[in-house]
Amino acid sequence: MNTDIENLFKDRVLGHPAGLFVLFFTEMWERFSFYGMRILLVLFLTAPLVSDNPGWDWPREHALSLIGTYASLLYLTPIIGGYIADKFTGYRWAVVIGCLIMTLGHASMALETTASFYLGLALLIIGTGFFKPNITSIISEMYKGKESKKDGAYTIFYMGVNAGAFFGMMLCGYLAENFGWSWGFGLAGIFMMFGMLQFWLAGPLFGSIGAKPTKTYEVELPQNINEESPSLVEEKEAAEKLNPFTMFDKILIVLSSVGGLLYLFNDPLEKIENINLLPFEVGSLSGSNIVVLGALVLFLILLITRVSRYIPVVRDRIIAVAIFGLFTVFFFAAFEQSLGSMTLFARDYTNRELLGNSAVIFKIVDALLTTVPLIIITWVLYLLFKKTYSRIGISNIVLAIAFIGVWGLVMYRLYDKLSGDAAQIDASWFGILNSFFIITLAPLFSKWWESKYNPSAAMKYGLGLILLGLGFAVLAFGTADIPQGAKTASVSMIFLILAYLLHTMGELCLSPVGLSYLSKLVPARMIGFMFGIWYLAIAIGQKAAGTTGGMIDKISEQYSLSTFFLIFTLVPIAVGTISILLNPVLKKLMHGVR
Repeated sequence: MNTDIENLFKDRVLGHPAGLFVLFFTEMWERFSFYGMRILLVLFLTAPLVSDNPGWDWPREHALSLIGTYASLLYLTPIIGGYIADKFTGYRWAVVIGCLIMTLGHASMALETTASFYLGLALLIIGTGFFKPNITSIISEMYKGKESKKDGAYTIFYMGVNAGAFFGMMLCGYLAENFGWSWGFGLAGIFMMFGMLQFWLAGPLFGSIGAKPTKTYEVELPQNINEESPSLVEEKEAAEKLNPFTMFDKILIVLSSVGGLLYLFNDPLEKIENINLLPFEVGSLSGSNIVVLGALVLFLILLITRVSRYIPVVRDRIIAVAIFGLFTVFFFAAFEQSLGSMTLFARDYTNRELLGNSAVIFKIVDALLTTVPLIIITWVLYLLFKKTYSRIGISNIVLAIAFIGVWGLVMYRLYDKLSGDAAQIDASWFGILNSFFIITLAPLFSKWWESKYNPSAAMKYGLGLILLGLGFAVLAFGTADIPQGAKTASVSMIFLILAYLLHTMGELCLSPVGLSYLSKLVPARMIGFMFGIWYLAIAIGQKAAGTTGGMIDKISEQYSLSTFFLIFTLVPIAVGTISILLNPVLKKLMHGVR
């Protein structure tokens, strides 16, 4: 057993090594900055030039085109960041580098000039590539030989993800909407810096864990993926020997990647700056559409030719993964409307002014939502401080300063919001509902998955997509009376709250399933390649979310806002139904993997 791992497990907090909570807080601050900034993007870009808080007054289509490309690239750079960490920097230095680059990105965006804004987005994309895959890889090394505790570790870690998203959207959104956009962007950068410092200063706690590149890059999951029968290991080894990457495979990878990236960059450039990198047409198809379709065809050829070279059992399982990947594209294309068209709906079409008893009830709920989670997390900080102060005291002091800052902002926000008889809700506030519902509902879904009623993968995907569609059905119903082409309305916020509830239930059905089954179904040699494909599926879904969300004005003017949301109702429900109908076929393709 690694001595550093044993040393980590000597100082325990809530039954886990103190180092896990260093990673918990690092991830929390990174998600604070990431979601705090991202919830502001569409609001800042589309805010009127002439207003109390002027933005850039972009058309919604332009803003969502840029956001779609940005979100898509966030899922592509981790493939490169993981490779660099594995070969050169090690996981811990990759995390520090990522945090530093993201801090500079937030600082750049706070300047609010065109050049600094684009530079900031680029730095955030690069920084996320270093950060995202490598912090989980540190947990992988920490729990080697202690796999039975991994599920609990990841439950704690992902609570940090949601806590950061929750407070980031709440506080960055509050400052940006009430004091100015640069305040929100700047706050995100400040707490990203705190996250970097506390992680870097806590280095002695980890010893050699994550410090040096290892021979194999592990993509870590909440489940143990290494429990395989000897026959399956032999099967995978045989498959690897029979199916090396050929030169043809590598050429297809390069060509499809270049084509996809050209489309990602050309779409916002053409719409926003009127710069077309692909100025040609074939019939009714633009150069951009031809390139992306060509990239898709080349990618499918790569997948089909490579999969066909595997033995039948492995081939069938990879086909099942590909089908789940296609469902994932449809899911994220609709789900990621939460930071696009649904945020616009919250700002422009939702009644956010409460009076009388409604205002009193909201203020009480808002105060409890804000303070109770912060009290719990502060208590965890206290436990960490007690266990590790003698070893990483300066790191703990930095963390304490950050929490004092959060408490100060929370108290100021509550004082501001509690004063007066009415309650004015920020548009960005609704973004916290997803994190809140995940924290409250995750234990119930976890119990469901552990019971004898645990559905199959195809059923979980189907339920997730149908629940997602039902969330949009609520919005379609709530907007039914809004006139065609209306730019503003005053719909009850209950519709948006119910939509977020259903969407989160859908996410809990589907999101944890994909990577888990991927790890169990694909051969060892192809695991890195298939994880890349999986992130590619999410990236495509992110871009599709931006593209389809950008149609909100066009569809609202030609038909109605209700029709816009009805499209997002029917498509996920239809795809979810297909997933459920394919359940027997997918079970057969998976050959006993559950």
